[in-house]
Amino acid sequence: MKTILSIQSMQRVLSKQSSLKIGLVPTMGALHEGHLSLMRVAKRECDIVVVSIFVNPLQFGESADLKRYPRDLTADRKMAQAEGVDFLFVPKATEIVPQDLETKVSVDKVAKRWEGAMRPGHFQGVATIVAKLFLIVKPAVAYFGQKDYQQTVVVRKMTNDLNFNLKLRILPTVRESNGLAKSSRNQFLSEKERASSAVLYRALQYAKQAVQKGERECAFLKKQIESMLTSESAVHLDYIAFCHKDTLEPVLQVTRKIVLLIAVRVGKVRLIDNIILDGKC
Repeated sequence: MKTILSIQSMQRVLSKQSSLKIGLVPTMGALHEGHLSLMRVAKRECDIVVVSIFVNPLQFGESADLKRYPRDLTADRKMAQAEGVDFLFVPKATEIVPQDLETKVSVDKVAKRWEGAMRPGHFQGVATIVAKLFLIVKPAVAYFGQKDYQQTVVVRKMTNDLNFNLKLRILPTVRESNGLAKSSRNQFLSEKERASSAVLYRALQYAKQAVQKGERECAFLKKQIESMLTSESAVHLDYIAFCHKDTLEPVLQVTRKIVLLIAVRVGKVRLIDNIILDGKC
């Protein structure tokens, strides 16, 4: 595995591989099993796998949160190399986001609700850097996890609207033994908070089972889920949203495949999760 530290070097190296199928796994580092699962699929499906590590300052609303984000490049290198990654792209922030940057990518409707409302400017930051990575690496396939569901919708909309010549692969959320979605931020949870966080997965599973048994009313499901989540004193609810799986517009009934989005705070850690509910099951 070769580590590339500049945009020019990454472009020069990949220009010599233009006949091969390139897979890109964009990350912010602090790699975990969720990231590694994307790398494994990319390795099976592509000739060359590029993993980018860039802690994107444009998607953080608070500088304190940016500084607090976990970083361990040595460990990340070892994990990526063990998965057979060909290139680790670790550009400097001053190169990807220069001080005179004036061009940013904004996605409209699908980025405004839910996480977009809670974190103004977040998805503009995500779209801008993902677009830059697509242009630098020119992958045939880019790999993302379903855990960040709204992010995948935003990236797909951007990809389609701007005619990027690539395929998006959205792969299932990887979970801890108690159902908690793998996240770089989980390391900030205390043991007690980690135990409390398991209620998030139980709430998602409750919704799935209720729909399978015939429940269709989102208002009823939301009330039950809210009761489950708030039964844990450490859990503070941000939102529960039943949405069209592509537009993220709210829905009132589960009459087809929809997505249930949940965001909570446990201590100082913000957790998001989701599940697809199928009203035709």
